[in-house]
Amino acid sequence: MLDTDAVIHVEDLTVAYHEKPVLWDVDLHIPKAKMTAIVGPNGAGKSTLLKSILGVIHKSSGFVEILGHPIDKVRDKIAYVPQSGSVDWDFPTTVLDVVMMGTYAKLGLFKRPGDREREDALKVLKLVGMEDFLDRQISELSGGQQQRVFLARALIQDAELYFLDEPLKGVDLKSERMIMSILMDLRDQGKNVVVVHHDLKTVPVYFDDVVLLNMRVFEEGPVEEVFTDENISRTYGTKRGGIL
Repeated sequence: MLDTDAVIHVEDLTVAYHEKPVLWDVDLHIPKAKMTAIVGPNGAGKSTLLKSILGVIHKSSGFVEILGHPIDKVRDKIAYVPQSGSVDWDFPTTVLDVVMMGTYAKLGLFKRPGDREREDALKVLKLVGMEDFLDRQISELSGGQQQRVFLARALIQDAELYFLDEPLKGVDLKSERMIMSILMDLRDQGKNVVVVHHDLKTVPVYFDDVVLLNMRVFEEGPVEEVFTDENISRTYGTKRGGIL
């Protein structure tokens, strides 16, 4: 079943670890050309949701299509920025090398990046303000700088859909504003951006749509409609006096 109105369409998705459900009967319909936040408490399954949509982890049941197709048909149109905690920052590689890795999928197994790919890498590094760090070891950068480099690696892929797993966690305010400005520019160009996000206060500032998740989807839709104190309280299982 193709859903041409959605960039991501999910039905009845269940994921379990050691027979314990982490996501239960998730239904999602994320519209095209939007900035969408996925929010929920710790352990709600937000990262698991991204990975199961991407086919990185096995789903127990359910149906997923991206850009109207199964994931295997559109993998080259997707860029993914993982959680910073899942990256081996001590791996001996430079900023330029990390960004060039983003070209490998389109080049294929037997081609190596050349002058054109290097030029593209320089462009995206300039865009994220990291052009002066080409030869710096990734382990020598601050948290905000590391996130900007990984965003550059995603940007060089020129994808249609960008998944980012908590890209603002541990970054400084300057990096946060730069990252979100770039993502909103992508949205304005008709790209699709889905972000696991932890700061409830900035959801109305940065995002068009929101998914409220805690093992299952409690609400999804435009921020101004569904991002209410009542819905947040239901999702987090707490009584809140207000969002802010």
